[in-house]
Amino acid sequence: MDASAVVRPEPEGIQGGPLKGNSLVLARALLCGVGFLMMGRGLQNVLLGVRAEYENFGTAVGSFVLAIYYLGFLVGTKVTLHFLGTVGHIRVFAALSSVTSATALVFAVWVDPATWTILQFITGACVAGLSVTSESWLNDMSTNENRGRLLAMYMLVMMGSISLGQLLLNLSNPLGFELFVLASALISLALVPVALSASRAPALTVAEPMPMRRLFSQVPLAVVTSSLCGAALGVMWGLGAFYAATEGLPVSRITLFTAAPVVGCVAFQWPVGLLSDRVQRRHVVFGVAAIASAMVAIHGLFIEPGTPLSLLLMFVAGGMAYPLYSLAIALMADSVSIPQLNSASASLVRFYGIGSVVGPSAAGVVMAITEPKAFYYCLLVSFGLIVVYVIYRMIFYDALPVEEQGKFVAWPARASAMAANLLSRTSARAKSWSEHSPVRRRRK
Repeated sequence: MDASAVVRPEPEGIQGGPLKGNSLVLARALLCGVGFLMMGRGLQNVLLGVRAEYENFGTAVGSFVLAIYYLGFLVGTKVTLHFLGTVGHIRVFAALSSVTSATALVFAVWVDPATWTILQFITGACVAGLSVTSESWLNDMSTNENRGRLLAMYMLVMMGSISLGQLLLNLSNPLGFELFVLASALISLALVPVALSASRAPALTVAEPMPMRRLFSQVPLAVVTSSLCGAALGVMWGLGAFYAATEGLPVSRITLFTAAPVVGCVAFQWPVGLLSDRVQRRHVVFGVAAIASAMVAIHGLFIEPGTPLSLLLMFVAGGMAYPLYSLAIALMADSVSIPQLNSASASLVRFYGIGSVVGPSAAGVVMAITEPKAFYYCLLVSFGLIVVYVIYRMIFYDALPVEEQGKFVAWPARASAMAANLLSRTSARAKSWSEHSPVRRRRK
C-alpha cells in the first residue's frame, strides 16, 4: 500500500491560517530558537563526554550512556507527532524545551551512569520532538521560491550553533556545575523567540510510514549509506569528547577536536553537493567514504590526537562524513515518487537512528577491550563498509543517469522526516519511479 498523507488539524485557537508576508522573515525567530537549542546541546554533549571520563564511568559504560541519546531520539520522533496533533506546535515546543532545560540541570545533581542513562534517553526524545516541531513549522513557511534557502539556513544554523556550543566548554571547569547551568540557560532561551514570534503554527501533515523492508528493496544504497553513516557519526559526535578525554587532552584541545568535524561539514557540504549533481551519486558516495576512511586510518595509525595535524584530519573526516547523510537522502529522493517522499524519509531516519545507537555502543565495547584508539578503527569499519557496498553496486547494477537525478540538498544530520518537504524537486522528478527504474536493472 502506497504511503498517503494524513492531516491532523490543530486545536481551535492554535492553528493559524496561511502564512502571510515574507516567510523567510517569519522563519528567523524559529531559526534563532533552533540556534540556542543546538548551542546548548553542543555544549551539553561535549561536557557529558568529558565528565563521564573524569568520573571514571569506564569506556564501555560511558559509551553506552552516551549512545542512549540516539535511542531516545528514535522514540521521540514518533511520539511527538501525537502531541503536535492534539495541543499544537507552540505548546509542544515550549514543553519540550522546558523538559530539556530541566534535564540539563539534573545531570549535574546526580552524577552516576544509571541516572545519566535515563536522562540521556529523555534528552534524546525531547530534542527529537523539538526537531520535528521546528521542521514541520519550516515546511509550512516554505514556498517554491525559498525552500532551498530555508533548508540551507536551517543546516547552517544547526551545525554552526553546535560547533559554537562545543567551544563554550572552555568557559569553566567541566567538574563544576556552571557549564550545566549554561547549557540549561541556552536551551531555555530557545523558547523565547518562538513564543514571541508573530508567525502562526501550521496544521500538521503526517505521512503514513513506508515499511523499512520495502525501502531497502527499493533503494538499498541509500539505506546502507544512511545506516553506516549513522553509526560513524554516532561514534564521532557521541564519543569524540569522551575519547579525547581518555587520551588526556586538555579542555581547549578537546573542544577543538570535537568542533573540527562539524566545521568541516559546513565547509564541504556544498562542494560535495555540486559534484553529486554533475556525476553519478554513487561515485560521489564512494569517493567521500574512501577519503573519510583514509583520514581516520591515517589518524589512528600515525597521528597523536590534539595536534594541529590531528585537527586537520578530523576537519576533513567530518567534512566527508556529514555529507554522506545528505547523499543518502538525495539517493532516496532520486528513487521514490513524490507521494512516497515523506514516508520514505521517515523510514530512512529510522535506519540512521539504528546505526546511531549500535555504532557508539559497539565502539565503546571495542575500545574497552582493546585500546582507546579503536575509536578510529570503528570509524574506519563504518566508512569502509560503505566503500565495499558501493563497489558491489557498481559491479552488478546500473546507476540512475545523471540527467534523471534530482538536485542535491545539504541535509542536517539527525534531521527528522518532517524536513522532507523542504527538498527541492524539479518537475521532471514528479514522475513515478515505477515508470523508469534503471538502478534496479542488473547489468547484462
